[in-house]
Amino acid sequence: MLVAVLLLVPTYVYVTYMKHVKEIEYQFTLKGQSHLIIRAMEDFDQTQNQPFDYPRFQSLQSGLYDEHFSPLFTLIKVPLMVHKTGYHVQDNYAYIVVSLPERRYFDAAYLIVGGEISYVSIYQDVVIVLLVISILIFILSLFFLNRFALRFQRVNQRLDRFIKDSMHEINTPLSIINVNIDLYNRNNSTNKYLQRIKAATKTLATIYNDMDYLIKNERVVFEYEMINLSQYLRERIDYFEEVAVLRNITINSQITDGIMLFFNPTQLQRIVDNNISNAIKYSYEEGNIDITLATNNDECLMIFKDNGVGIKDSKQIFERYYRENKEKGGFGIGLNIVKSIIDHANIDLRIESEEKKGSTFTYCFHPPSFKVDNI
Repeated sequence: MLVAVLLLVPTYVYVTYMKHVKEIEYQFTLKGQSHLIIRAMEDFDQTQNQPFDYPRFQSLQSGLYDEHFSPLFTLIKVPLMVHKTGYHVQDNYAYIVVSLPERRYFDAAYLIVGGEISYVSIYQDVVIVLLVISILIFILSLFFLNRFALRFQRVNQRLDRFIKDSMHEINTPLSIINVNIDLYNRNNSTNKYLQRIKAATKTLATIYNDMDYLIKNERVVFEYEMINLSQYLRERIDYFEEVAVLRNITINSQITDGIMLFFNPTQLQRIVDNNISNAIKYSYEEGNIDITLATNNDECLMIFKDNGVGIKDSKQIFERYYRENKEKGGFGIGLNIVKSIIDHANIDLRIESEEKKGSTFTYCFHPPSFKVDNI
């Protein structure tokens, strides 16, 4: 906008000024032609019985008019609005009215010479100048912006490397904690404190997986394969069981056996894990979560239902970094990742939610992405 103002204001002044100069030049041209016509009439000898050869010009028209501006002889076809001596411009037609001595030139009182005045050359020059200036500004802008952004690009590259290294360093201790807790539970009785640690590490692992997917999704090609969705969903429910028990939440499941889905395992995990973890996070303590997997006509429905706090704005929750309840933690990237996956895979999502009563997320898979294996 600033560049446009800086260009257009002087351009407008320049065009106005050049049009004025053009009109002055054209006025001198018309005066010159009027002098030629008057000279031709002065040189004509009216005593001889010969016709007067009235001067004609290629781009100009002229005519002789009486004192009432009625044409005696005229080549002008444009109706003239101003009837007084001087230079006049109406629309794109310019003309000059010259007063003649009374009854000296064929009883004419006025000589009018006019023609079409064109500003095309001015506009062409302006367009060329603006085009050249715009190209120069664009090239200079790219140069200076690249120079200016170079240090920020370097900072972003260092930050990306730091995040990748940090993600790798976080994954190692998480794996060690989980393995040692499992080894301890095999040889000893259940310890509620270790259960809490295990549940916390699973919550942290979900956040880690979201961050890892966010970093890699633009550089990794996610290959599809046939997945036993029924078995996979049961495994993820078992995985989050300890997290739900920590808040005395019961996960109920109704899963139809033998449903096979052609999908990418990593992306499927992001959909399932984010829905289960959100259902646990936003459910009231001692509540229930219902997870259903079934077929309905030509659709496969995967449903996550909780009886938690509900959603205020079901559209805004998919925006990156948006969190309706900041006290619940997280970074607000989980559902944004889910939305990007289902949009790319043409999966329909229906959301039903009521505040303080809960939410239902229904994912609808269409054929041929799924099939039911009856074996």
